[in-house]
Amino acid sequence: MSAVTQISEYNGAGETKSADVANLNFGSVDASELVVNDNPINVGENSFEKKFTLEVTDINDVTIVRNIKIWRNGALGANASLKTSAREASYAEPTYSAPTAAASAFTQDMPAAEPTGANVGIGGSLTGELTAAGETDLIVAQLQTVAGATAGAAFDLNIQRDEVA
Repeated sequence: MSAVTQISEYNGAGETKSADVANLNFGSVDASELVVNDNPINVGENSFEKKFTLEVTDINDVTIVRNIKIWRNGALGANASLKTSAREASYAEPTYSAPTAAASAFTQDMPAAEPTGANVGIGGSLTGELTAAGETDLIVAQLQTVAGATAGAAFDLNIQRDEVA
């Protein structure tokens, strides 16, 4: 039986956790489960950062969860980019600070295809492992736009993990 996982989002100055969120919609407020049409991102501005983890809540018959990868599929609009803390090399574990709409300190583009190796850390390392309930390192992502940006189609974030029985 597979490990039970969920996405947990963190918001606010006090790092408020929302467990098992249904969406990671980007918008003009710092909130989980936000409705895009109620919180649009103005052209030339950025979304608030999304800060989240993959949380294993029950390891079940699995002994190890590792090799966490995140990427997007679906096109972004013109003059838009999705920045992230996820990276396959020169990885440094992000620390929490209140999400902001200012340009994120993370300038890596979210991969548009499955990475070849892990790009999300566990315990500060891309080779980290979960052997009991726990969370990955924080993942930070921000949708950024510049003048002339156009709306894109919806895109999905894919998260993959390896499980060892």
